[in-house]
Amino acid sequence: MTRWVLHVDLDQFQAAVEIRRNPDLADLPLIVGGNGDPTEPRKVVTCASYPARAFGVHAGMPLRTAARKCPDATFVPLDTDAYDEASAQVMDLLRDFGHPVEVWGWDEAYVGADLDGDPVAFAQHIRESVTAATGLTCSVGISDNKQRAKVATGFGKPGRGADSPGVYLLTDENWMAVMGDRPVDALWGVGPKTSKKLAGMGITTVADLAATDAAVLTAAFGPTTGLWILLLAKGGGEADVSAQPWVPRSRSHVVTFPRDLDDHAEMQSAIADLARKTLAEIIEQRRVVARVAVTVRTKTFFTRTKIRKLPAPTTDEQTIVTTALALLADFDLDRPVRLLGVRLELTPPEGGY
Repeated sequence: MTRWVLHVDLDQFQAAVEIRRNPDLADLPLIVGGNGDPTEPRKVVTCASYPARAFGVHAGMPLRTAARKCPDATFVPLDTDAYDEASAQVMDLLRDFGHPVEVWGWDEAYVGADLDGDPVAFAQHIRESVTAATGLTCSVGISDNKQRAKVATGFGKPGRGADSPGVYLLTDENWMAVMGDRPVDALWGVGPKTSKKLAGMGITTVADLAATDAAVLTAAFGPTTGLWILLLAKGGGEADVSAQPWVPRSRSHVVTFPRDLDDHAEMQSAIADLARKTLAEIIEQRRVVARVAVTVRTKTFFTRTKIRKLPAPTTDEQTIVTTALALLADFDLDRPVRLLGVRLELTPPEGGY
């Protein structure tokens, strides 16, 4: 038996759910985001179908920009209840295979499988089962650790020309041949700041990074990050797949305003509403609040967060709203405000995280 880690990633998830309930949208450029109104200010794309991506539309792009890039696109609003239901359907199906499943969000999960057969055949079986049961499609990356499996999934995605459509196997044997000449940000977990710093050190490819002395990286990034990115470059990563449900450590809500706010009373009202909304969800989950955080983003995109520990863990609404308003008052609000957010950090559940 060989232990494999499979990363299952649903294709164009939110768009696919919308297409499933309205097949007329299939093969059309479809954009999911906000209230489905491309003229709505400060709303962004949550998901773009593959035909929409061909026009350069991507997640996080303002809806107005997406409409300019793809004027013939169909826009639909977010429907989180529908995505919750579809995701749960897929995750339950994955668990039915009898292997540990570690859920990472609506549209992705890891499966840790001890197999005595071909892992590619097993991955294709997963894909066929998901499509047959849900009408959704997925791509599967296979390796011996999570990080490498995640990278492998990208090569199995539609349009990537993988040898086995929808499935890609990435191991020690082909890691450097596939990844060596690629830029360092092709590694999952290496972002723009790290890439820029590495480039300043003359390290631009995965092969460059893998060949760098550990002492050089730990001197530049510290022992934890330095050794971690070196491990990633060599194809290493975490191998354990846990079936334990993920327990949130906090809950938050943010609001981006259609127009910048300069009235303090409006800001206070928004913070109080966000605090109450977030607290209601926490109470429903039977959790308790330990710290309150407030985030402010100004018109100039300057963003800052202030946080305060409560005298004692509580779910008392007055205490939490009052604390959030006090944090807001700590900001020097001399510029119009674009975004406000409240995050409530929670005490660990019984038994810890």
